[in-house]
Parts: sequence; structure tokens; C-alpha cells
Amino acid sequence: MSKIKLIATATFGLEAVVAREVKALGYEDVTVENAKVTFTADEMALCRANLWLRSADRVLVKMGSFKATTFEELFQQTKSLPWPDWLPRNASFPVSGKSINSKLFSVPDCQAIVKKAIVEKMKSAYKQEWFAEDGPRYAVEVALLKDEVTLTIDTSGQGLHKRGYRKLTGEAPLKETLAAALITLGHWFHDRILMDPLCGTGTIPVEAALIGLNIAPGIERNFVAETWPTVPKKIWQTARQEALSLEKRDRKLKIIGTDINEKALSMARYHAREAGVEDQIHFQRLPMSEVRTKSKYGYVICNPPYGERLGDDKEVEKLYKEMGEVSRALDTWSFYVITAHPGFEKFFGRKAVKRRKLYNGRIECQYYQYPGPRPPRRQETGAADTPESASLAPVK
Repeated sequence: MSKIKLIATATFGLEAVVAREVKALGYEDVTVENAKVTFTADEMALCRANLWLRSADRVLVKMGSFKATTFEELFQQTKSLPWPDWLPRNASFPVSGKSINSKLFSVPDCQAIVKKAIVEKMKSAYKQEWFAEDGPRYAVEVALLKDEVTLTIDTSGQGLHKRGYRKLTGEAPLKETLAAALITLGHWFHDRILMDPLCGTGTIPVEAALIGLNIAPGIERNFVAETWPTVPKKIWQTARQEALSLEKRDRKLKIIGTDINEKALSMARYHAREAGVEDQIHFQRLPMSEVRTKSKYGYVICNPPYGERLGDDKEVEKLYKEMGEVSRALDTWSFYVITAHPGFEKFFGRKAVKRRKLYNGRIECQYYQYPGPRPPRRQETGAADTPESASLAPVK
């Protein structure tokens, strides 16, 4: 299997971030579409993408795409694809589906037809009439959009936000993938201070530490494709050894997480220990109004309450006003805030230099960006030393 098509799925608004991560791994044949980034690579890329992509949701093998307006077209074109190249004779291959603005709108029927077509293809390849499906899992999806069919196999298993360190959750958790994207979009450098003054259970500080130390986010977890005989274990071993060799554990980072909730801070400390970065983050109980520092040119990146899921509007608006006061005192700092509250800029006290629409779960948010002045001199860039690329271009 020399060349394969892979799809890194992405939350709306993060496609450019994911595309940048894919290119940083050394893969240039990249196509960006809504909620996905498609690229051509090899089996090593399948392993690397799962280990390294910080902001993607999943990594899929793209089996094929074609137009189909009848069930017969769906059956025949699905059957023509090289399923036996991936699925062993004992593969478990459940089929899920979705259909948007397509003539084939019955998802259960589409799933059944795709399943039947794959079985027929495997009957021909393996010369047998029945398959036990008691082996490795290959989750197939049939997705129809405006009569265009895309067939994929999931290689990740659990979503890529499941790094393995976050076993406790607070009231309004931020996905690890989104937290990593916020840091990337903020253009934070590992030699600069990063503070999350509303850190909750610590997702942003922990993700920043993983980025700053160049630790692959998937290094401590397993992926469903590791059980596949079609992807040799040697390739996974090589990809993991490569990731470990690129870690920068000797760096000393300056990351601070504060919150007024001691229970949340206790969970944050636990998560930092689980991620192996507890010595890189200083957690402290501190209200927003008391945030002070003599340090210059730092970053504040945070996910405050929105008023939708936590607290009431008056408390949230008071918090935003306090944050604005802190930003005026820290006039050389950069501030990056994600919130769904429509009046954030009013209460913060100034218009953002740039806004970006993002989704925190199903909640539509804005990422308000207030970049501060650059320091007089920077000794080194903070670009992550990802495989085959130590210099990353900024996301626009």
C-alpha cells in the first residue's frame, strides 16, 4: 500500500489549523474542505497523524468517493472499491451513515446497501460465503452530501481529544483539541509566559505544556488501527520512537493556571500529573480581580464562563469587566478569549483586533484576539519541532 488517502476531520473553524498541522508533518498534497482536511500519504502518515494532530477530531482512511442517485449505483460503486486490501476475512465492520441534501436520504437503507456491497466484495476475494466478524474493528462510514458519496474507515477509535490524561471533568469542560487550537491561533512561543486566569480543570495549561515540550498528544494512548494486521506493528513502533525522540523535556516553561475554584484546581493538578507536565505549570487559587504580574510580553489564553452554562449574566459581565481591567494593567500582554457571550467586547472595554468563529461543542463562539506588542528581541522561535518540519507558518 504505497499511497493512501487520509482525512483528518475537524470542528468547523479549525480546518486551517489542522491543515497546518498536517503540512508540518511533511505532507503537502493537502485539500481543505468544510470540517475535513484530505491528504495523500502512506501508512506511516496514518500513524503519525494519529499521534501528532493536536486539533483534529479523527483520522480516516478514504476508501473512495463517487456520485450516486440510485441504490444500484451506490451498491455497484461501493463493491468496486478495494475493501479486501484493508479488511481481513474476520474483520468486524459496522457501517454508520449520514445523508444531507441527497436523493438517497434513507440512512438505514444506505448503510444496509454499503454493508451488502462490502460483503459481496469480500466473498469474491476470500472465496467464502459467511464472515464471523469476530476480529479487529473497522468502522465504516457512508456519507452523502448533495449526491456525492464518501466512504471511509476510522483509524482512531476514540476521538483524538481523548489524550488519556483528563479523567476528571468540571462543569464546562473544553475539549483538548479546541484548547490546543486556541494556543496555536494565539501564536504562543514556548519561551514566553502563558497564563490562563480561569483555568478550571487545566486543559489549556496542560495542552500548552505538551506543545511547549513538543510531546505528541497521542503518545500515551492507543488507536484502533494498531489492532489491524493491514498496518504492520513495526510502523507504529517506528512512529512512536520518532515521537519520543523529538520531545524537548529539558525546556523550562512558564505556564500559570489560576482559578477561584479549589476543587477545579485540584483536578487541574491531577491532570497535569497524568500528562507528565506537573513541573511545568504553576496552579494557584486567585480571583480574576487580583491577577497581577511584573512580567512583560506574556499571553493570556482562556475560556471564561459564557452565561449559558455557568453562573448568571451579571456575574459573567462583572468577570469580563475585571478581565478588561487586568488587560489594561498588563499592557504589553496578548489576550485571547473564547466566549459565546455577545457583549464580551463591551464589558471587556475594547474591540478585538481580530475575531474568529469557533464552536465549543455545539455552542457557537467567537475567539477574541488582542495581540500585544512584540518583545524587543526573541532568542528563539517557539515553533514545535514536529517530524520533518521544525518551522511552522502562522495560521491565517
